Amino acid sequence: MESDNEHILLPELKSKGIHLDVKREDLLHPVISGNKFRKLKYNLKYARERGSNIILTFGGAYSNHILATACAGSENGFQTIGVIRGEELKEKWKENPTLVEAHAYGMQFRFISRAEYRKKEDAIWLQHFLKGQHDVYVIPEGGSNSLGIKGCEEILLPSDKAYDHICCAVGTGGTLAGIINSSDPGQHIIGFPVLQSAGTAKDIRNFTSQSNWTLEYSYHFGGYAKTSPLLIHFMNSFKENTGILLDPVYTAKLFFGIFDMAKNGVFPTGSKILAIHTGGLQGITAMNMKLKKQNLTQIQL
Repeated sequence: MESDNEHILLPELKSKGIHLDVKREDLLHPVISGNKFRKLKYNLKYARERGSNIILTFGGAYSNHILATACAGSENGFQTIGVIRGEELKEKWKENPTLVEAHAYGMQFRFISRAEYRKKEDAIWLQHFLKGQHDVYVIPEGGSNSLGIKGCEEILLPSDKAYDHICCAVGTGGTLAGIINSSDPGQHIIGFPVLQSAGTAKDIRNFTSQSNWTLEYSYHFGGYAKTSPLLIHFMNSFKENTGILLDPVYTAKLFFGIFDMAKNGVFPTGSKILAIHTGGLQGITAMNMKLKKQNLTQIQL
Protein backbone atom coordinates (compact mmCIF):
# COMPACT_ATOMS: atom_id res chain seq x y z
CA MET A 1 0.00 0.00 0.00
CA GLU A 2 1.28 3.45 -0.91
CA SER A 3 0.59 6.86 0.61
CA ASP A 4 0.54 10.19 -1.21
CA ASN A 5 2.90 13.12 -0.76
CA GLU A 6 1.18 16.44 -0.12
CA HIS A 7 2.89 19.78 -0.73
CA ILE A 8 2.97 22.35 2.08
CA LEU A 9 2.92 25.88 0.71
CA LEU A 10 3.45 28.36 3.55
CA PRO A 11 5.15 31.79 3.48
CA GLU A 12 7.77 30.93 6.12
CA LEU A 13 9.04 28.09 3.91
CA LYS A 14 8.79 29.97 0.62
CA SER A 15 10.80 32.90 2.02
CA LYS A 16 13.63 30.47 2.79
CA GLY A 17 13.43 28.75 -0.60
CA ILE A 18 12.44 25.42 0.97
CA HIS A 19 10.18 22.82 -0.63
CA LEU A 20 8.33 20.70 1.95
CA ASP A 21 6.12 17.71 1.20
CA VAL A 22 4.30 15.45 3.68
CA LYS A 23 3.97 11.71 3.15
CA ARG A 24 0.43 11.03 4.40
CA GLU A 25 0.98 7.70 6.12
CA ASP A 26 -1.78 8.75 8.51
CA LEU A 27 -4.32 8.01 5.78
CA LEU A 28 -3.40 4.33 5.30
CA HIS A 29 -6.09 3.07 7.70
CA PRO A 30 -8.61 4.75 10.03
CA VAL A 31 -7.12 3.04 13.14
CA ILE A 32 -4.00 1.10 12.14
CA SER A 33 -2.44 4.20 10.64
CA GLY A 34 1.03 5.31 9.72
CA ASN A 35 4.04 3.43 10.99
CA LYS A 36 1.88 1.04 13.05
CA PHE A 37 0.35 -0.27 9.83
CA ARG A 38 3.85 -0.83 8.47
CA LYS A 39 5.24 -2.46 11.63
CA LEU A 40 2.35 -4.89 12.03
CA LYS A 41 2.18 -6.01 8.39
CA TYR A 42 4.92 -8.65 8.43
CA ASN A 43 4.57 -9.48 12.12
CA LEU A 44 0.98 -10.59 11.58
CA LYS A 45 1.96 -12.52 8.46
CA TYR A 46 4.65 -14.39 10.39
CA ALA A 47 2.34 -15.03 13.37
CA ARG A 48 -0.17 -16.67 11.05
CA GLU A 49 2.54 -18.76 9.33
CA ARG A 50 3.77 -20.12 12.66
CA GLY A 51 0.25 -21.01 13.72
CA SER A 52 -0.15 -18.51 16.55
CA ASN A 53 -3.65 -17.50 17.54
CA ILE A 54 -2.70 -14.93 20.17
CA ILE A 55 -0.72 -11.71 19.77
CA LEU A 56 0.83 -10.23 22.92
CA THR A 57 2.48 -6.83 22.97
CA PHE A 58 3.51 -4.02 25.30
CA GLY A 59 2.70 -0.34 25.71
CA GLY A 60 1.76 2.59 27.87
CA ALA A 61 -1.73 3.76 28.71
CA TYR A 62 -2.12 5.92 25.60
CA SER A 63 -0.05 3.80 23.20
CA ASN A 64 -0.83 4.05 19.48
CA HIS A 65 0.73 0.62 19.10
CA ILE A 66 -1.61 -0.98 21.67
CA LEU A 67 -4.71 0.31 19.90
CA ALA A 68 -3.38 -0.54 16.42
CA THR A 69 -2.52 -4.10 17.50
CA ALA A 70 -5.98 -4.56 19.01
CA CYS A 71 -7.66 -3.41 15.80
CA ALA A 72 -5.32 -5.40 13.55
CA GLY A 73 -5.90 -8.50 15.65
CA SER A 74 -9.65 -8.08 15.38
CA GLU A 75 -9.49 -7.62 11.61
CA ASN A 76 -7.17 -10.60 11.09
CA GLY A 77 -8.65 -13.17 13.48
CA PHE A 78 -6.14 -13.01 16.34
CA GLN A 79 -6.80 -12.76 20.04
CA THR A 80 -4.76 -9.89 21.49
CA ILE A 81 -3.23 -9.22 24.89
CA GLY A 82 -1.84 -5.84 25.86
CA VAL A 83 0.70 -5.72 28.68
CA ILE A 84 0.20 -2.20 30.04
CA ARG A 85 2.79 -0.21 32.00
CA GLY A 86 1.35 0.89 35.37
CA GLU A 87 -0.53 -1.50 37.65
CA GLU A 88 -2.49 1.44 39.09
CA LEU A 89 -4.44 1.53 35.80
CA LYS A 90 -6.12 -1.79 36.59
CA GLU A 91 -8.89 -0.06 38.51
CA LYS A 92 -9.37 2.94 36.23
CA TRP A 93 -8.60 1.87 32.65
CA LYS A 94 -12.20 2.57 31.67
CA GLU A 95 -11.40 6.27 32.06
CA ASN A 96 -8.78 5.95 29.33
CA PRO A 97 -10.12 6.40 25.76
CA THR A 98 -7.24 4.47 24.15
CA LEU A 99 -7.70 1.40 26.35
CA VAL A 100 -11.49 1.53 26.09
CA GLU A 101 -11.25 1.44 22.29
CA ALA A 102 -8.62 -1.31 22.34
CA HIS A 103 -10.85 -3.39 24.63
CA ALA A 104 -13.76 -2.85 22.23
CA TYR A 105 -11.62 -4.61 19.60
CA GLY A 106 -11.31 -7.57 21.97
CA MET A 107 -7.93 -6.90 23.58
CA GLN A 108 -7.36 -8.28 27.07
CA PHE A 109 -5.09 -6.36 29.43
CA ARG A 110 -2.40 -7.32 31.91
CA PHE A 111 -1.35 -4.39 34.05
CA ILE A 112 2.12 -4.61 35.57
CA SER A 113 4.31 -2.30 37.63
CA ARG A 114 6.81 0.01 36.00
CA ALA A 115 9.65 -1.95 37.62
CA GLU A 116 8.40 -5.21 36.13
CA TYR A 117 7.70 -3.54 32.80
CA ARG A 118 11.39 -2.68 32.47
CA LYS A 119 12.11 -6.42 32.38
CA LYS A 120 10.00 -7.00 29.28
CA GLU A 121 12.98 -7.65 27.01
CA ASP A 122 14.49 -10.23 29.38
CA ALA A 123 13.95 -13.68 27.82
CA ILE A 124 13.76 -15.51 31.17
CA TRP A 125 11.24 -13.01 32.57
CA LEU A 126 9.14 -13.27 29.41
CA GLN A 127 9.15 -17.08 29.50
CA HIS A 128 7.94 -17.00 33.10
CA PHE A 129 5.35 -14.34 32.26
CA LEU A 130 3.91 -16.42 29.40
CA LYS A 131 3.67 -19.51 31.64
CA GLY A 132 4.38 -21.96 28.84
CA GLN A 133 1.85 -20.59 26.34
CA HIS A 134 3.57 -21.56 23.09
CA ASP A 135 0.79 -20.31 20.81
CA VAL A 136 1.46 -16.68 21.80
CA TYR A 137 3.36 -14.50 19.33
CA VAL A 138 5.12 -11.61 21.06
CA ILE A 139 5.58 -8.23 19.37
CA PRO A 140 7.87 -5.82 21.22
CA GLU A 141 6.86 -2.36 22.43
CA GLY A 142 6.24 -0.10 19.46
CA GLY A 143 6.52 -3.03 17.04
CA SER A 144 10.22 -2.38 16.48
CA ASN A 145 11.68 -5.77 15.62
CA SER A 146 13.26 -6.94 12.35
CA LEU A 147 9.85 -7.59 10.77
CA GLY A 148 8.61 -4.17 11.87
CA ILE A 149 11.65 -2.54 10.31
CA LYS A 150 11.05 -4.54 7.12
CA GLY A 151 7.58 -3.02 6.90
CA CYS A 152 8.92 0.49 7.50
CA GLU A 153 11.40 0.03 4.65
CA GLU A 154 8.35 0.21 2.36
CA ILE A 155 7.46 3.77 3.43
CA LEU A 156 9.79 5.36 0.89
CA LEU A 157 9.13 4.92 -2.83
CA PRO A 158 11.67 5.19 -5.67
CA SER A 159 10.27 8.64 -6.48
CA ASP A 160 11.21 9.82 -2.96
CA LYS A 161 14.89 9.71 -3.87
CA ALA A 162 14.37 13.21 -5.26
CA TYR A 163 14.33 14.67 -1.72
CA ASP A 164 17.47 16.02 -0.05
CA HIS A 165 16.21 15.56 3.52
CA ILE A 166 13.72 13.05 4.94
CA CYS A 167 12.40 13.87 8.42
CA CYS A 168 10.56 11.62 10.85
CA ALA A 169 9.60 11.61 14.53
CA VAL A 170 11.36 8.96 16.61
CA GLY A 171 10.02 6.84 19.46
CA THR A 172 11.59 3.39 19.66
CA GLY A 173 13.60 4.09 16.48
CA GLY A 174 12.22 1.31 14.30
CA THR A 175 10.49 3.55 11.78
CA LEU A 176 13.56 5.71 11.27
CA ALA A 177 15.75 2.62 10.86
CA GLY A 178 13.47 1.34 8.09
CA ILE A 179 13.54 4.70 6.34
CA ILE A 180 17.33 4.85 6.60
CA ASN A 181 17.65 1.37 5.09
CA SER A 182 15.57 2.27 2.05
CA SER A 183 17.03 5.74 1.56
CA ASP A 184 19.69 6.75 -0.92
CA PRO A 185 23.10 7.19 0.77
CA GLY A 186 23.19 10.76 -0.56
CA GLN A 187 20.02 11.72 1.29
CA HIS A 188 20.10 13.15 4.81
CA ILE A 189 17.69 11.35 7.16
CA ILE A 190 16.79 13.40 10.25
CA GLY A 191 15.07 11.88 13.27
CA PHE A 192 13.29 13.97 15.89
CA PRO A 193 13.21 11.94 19.15
CA VAL A 194 10.24 12.47 21.45
CA LEU A 195 12.08 10.79 24.34
CA GLN A 196 14.87 12.17 26.49
CA SER A 197 16.88 8.98 25.95
CA ALA A 198 20.55 8.71 25.16
CA GLY A 199 20.01 5.12 23.99
CA THR A 200 17.94 5.97 20.92
CA ALA A 201 20.90 6.17 18.53
CA LYS A 202 22.18 2.80 19.73
CA ASP A 203 18.76 1.21 19.18
CA ILE A 204 18.68 2.56 15.61
CA ARG A 205 22.18 1.26 14.88
CA ASN A 206 20.96 -2.23 15.78
CA PHE A 207 18.84 -2.20 12.61
CA THR A 208 20.87 -0.21 10.08
CA SER A 209 24.44 0.00 8.86
CA GLN A 210 24.03 3.25 6.93
CA SER A 211 25.46 6.48 8.33
CA ASN A 212 23.45 9.11 6.44
CA TRP A 213 21.33 10.07 9.45
CA THR A 214 21.31 12.38 12.46
CA LEU A 215 19.04 12.95 15.46
CA GLU A 216 17.72 16.34 16.57
CA TYR A 217 17.11 16.24 20.32
CA SER A 218 15.98 19.87 20.70
CA TYR A 219 12.28 19.35 20.06
CA HIS A 220 11.01 16.76 22.56
CA PHE A 221 9.25 19.46 24.68
CA GLY A 222 10.22 17.75 27.92
CA GLY A 223 9.83 14.11 26.91
CA TYR A 224 7.29 11.55 25.80
CA ALA A 225 3.70 12.89 25.74
CA LYS A 226 4.90 16.22 27.18
CA THR A 227 3.56 19.32 25.50
CA SER A 228 3.23 23.07 25.97
CA PRO A 229 0.93 25.95 24.96
CA LEU A 230 3.50 26.82 22.27
CA LEU A 231 3.25 23.36 20.71
CA ILE A 232 -0.57 23.33 20.86
CA HIS A 233 -0.65 26.77 19.21
CA PHE A 234 1.64 25.48 16.45
CA MET A 235 -0.57 22.43 15.89
CA ASN A 236 -3.73 24.52 15.63
CA SER A 237 -2.10 27.02 13.27
CA PHE A 238 -0.74 24.22 11.09
CA LYS A 239 -4.19 22.61 10.89
CA GLU A 240 -5.82 25.94 10.02
CA ASN A 241 -3.26 26.73 7.30
CA THR A 242 -2.83 23.28 5.73
CA GLY A 243 -5.87 21.21 6.73
CA ILE A 244 -3.53 18.56 8.17
CA LEU A 245 -4.08 17.40 11.76
CA LEU A 246 -0.95 16.55 13.74
CA ASP A 247 -0.64 14.56 16.95
CA PRO A 248 0.90 16.10 20.10
CA VAL A 249 3.24 13.20 20.91
CA TYR A 250 5.07 12.70 17.61
CA THR A 251 4.25 14.63 14.46
CA ALA A 252 3.63 18.06 16.04
CA LYS A 253 7.17 17.97 17.46
CA LEU A 254 8.51 16.83 14.09
CA PHE A 255 6.95 19.70 12.16
CA PHE A 256 7.75 22.27 14.86
CA GLY A 257 11.37 21.18 14.55
CA ILE A 258 11.39 21.40 10.76
CA PHE A 259 9.92 24.91 10.77
CA ASP A 260 12.28 26.07 13.52
CA MET A 261 15.30 24.69 11.69
CA ALA A 262 14.11 26.34 8.47
CA LYS A 263 13.68 29.68 10.24
CA ASN A 264 17.22 29.42 11.62
CA GLY A 265 18.76 28.64 8.24
CA VAL A 266 19.73 25.03 8.95
CA PHE A 267 18.40 23.85 5.58
CA PRO A 268 20.17 25.34 2.53
CA THR A 269 18.10 27.39 0.09
CA GLY A 270 16.50 25.11 -2.47
CA SER A 271 16.28 22.13 -0.12
CA LYS A 272 13.62 19.53 -0.88
CA ILE A 273 12.29 18.04 2.37
CA LEU A 274 9.95 15.08 2.87
CA ALA A 275 8.29 14.78 6.28
CA ILE A 276 6.68 11.47 7.29
CA HIS A 277 3.26 11.80 8.96
CA THR A 278 3.20 8.64 11.09
CA GLY A 279 -0.41 8.93 12.28
CA GLY A 280 -1.10 8.57 15.99
CA LEU A 281 -4.09 10.89 15.93
CA GLN A 282 -6.09 8.73 18.34
CA GLY A 283 -4.13 10.22 21.25
CA ILE A 284 -5.65 13.66 20.74
CA THR A 285 -8.83 12.76 22.63
CA ALA A 286 -6.92 11.92 25.80
CA MET A 287 -4.63 14.94 25.45
CA ASN A 288 -7.62 17.27 25.09
CA MET A 289 -9.14 15.78 28.26
CA LYS A 290 -5.91 16.59 30.07
CA LEU A 291 -5.71 20.11 28.62
CA LYS A 292 -9.33 20.81 29.54
CA LYS A 293 -8.70 19.84 33.17
CA GLN A 294 -5.81 22.32 33.24
CA ASN A 295 -7.92 25.06 31.59
CA LEU A 296 -5.48 25.19 28.67
CA THR A 297 -6.14 25.66 24.96
CA GLN A 298 -7.22 22.39 23.35
CA ILE A 299 -6.23 20.82 20.03
CA GLN A 300 -8.65 21.81 17.29
CA LEU A 301 -10.04 18.81 15.40
